[in-house]
Amino acid sequence: MSPENALQLICPAGSLPALKAAVDHGADGVYLGLKDNTNARNFSGLNFDEKSLAEGIRYAQGKRRQVLMALNTYPQPGQVERWHRAVDRAAELGVDAVILADAGLMAYAVKTHPDLRLHLSVQGSATSYEAIEFYRERFGIRRAVLPRVLSLAQVENVVGNTAVEIELFGFGGLCVMVEGRCLLSSYACGDSPNSFGACSPGHAVRWQDTPQGMETRLNGVLIDRYAADEKAGYPTLCKGRFEVQGETYYALEEPTSLNSLELLPEMLRLGIAAVKIEGRQRSPAYVAQVTRVWRAAIDAVKRAPETFAAQPAWMAELNKVSEGSMHTLGAYYRPWK
Repeated sequence: MSPENALQLICPAGSLPALKAAVDHGADGVYLGLKDNTNARNFSGLNFDEKSLAEGIRYAQGKRRQVLMALNTYPQPGQVERWHRAVDRAAELGVDAVILADAGLMAYAVKTHPDLRLHLSVQGSATSYEAIEFYRERFGIRRAVLPRVLSLAQVENVVGNTAVEIELFGFGGLCVMVEGRCLLSSYACGDSPNSFGACSPGHAVRWQDTPQGMETRLNGVLIDRYAADEKAGYPTLCKGRFEVQGETYYALEEPTSLNSLELLPEMLRLGIAAVKIEGRQRSPAYVAQVTRVWRAAIDAVKRAPETFAAQPAWMAELNKVSEGSMHTLGAYYRPWK
């Protein structure tokens, strides 16, 4: 992929205001979902109904930006028609691509709407070029979003062995397990992100002031307890504090955000097609702030990749909206791999 076509900036649109914020601050494309469990951010107050979706597509495409629709959960028995209707509506409204995880839904899309561009969702959990080639050969996918578990050396191996465009997560929350395979939320409350469309769904979340501090629970399971001066995070099992052998700490994963800004020269060298910003559940202000920084950084690395450096002001802006006000390169930087 030529440098001028690489590193598209793909930003989250959990609402129409967030979509407009992304477009207005420099996103090349946005990704969004419907107000149901066909997408993996099925939270109350988020996502698009038919009217707002049509308006969002008009707004983005009117400014020559792409709209990618996430239909990235797995159709459930007796409910398949809901996913089929969503694919149909995406095609009718003229989205630029649909992001799918389920092979059966891909087969439906190919048969019913052969001109519809297909992207493989991170929820498809394809971590090798063999897996990606499987989907390309059978369903003609044009892009694959890689799970956040590969080192850059492993990413390079994937890119070098497939003609499918590769999209990488650049900034936002981390997932402790290979996306598409996590059942922690289902274990606690019976709702899996792969079917219900939400990790720690709102109906199972409870906040309670106690003499010991603010407690957060998921379907009765104690996730964390916060002192008066601590900032309370949204309760997910992977980022809770638990007592293990007499010590209470973040036993699975500390709350921190992925920030791969300093790796942009490597991503450009590898020919990464797009950088994805996580955060459809975040505010329009978050979307505007993060999009603005990443737009400036991507433009800078394309102008002068040899001298590119992540500016302290950029990093400071991103740290303001990072989980725990901390950031990490995640799995990308593993020099022994």
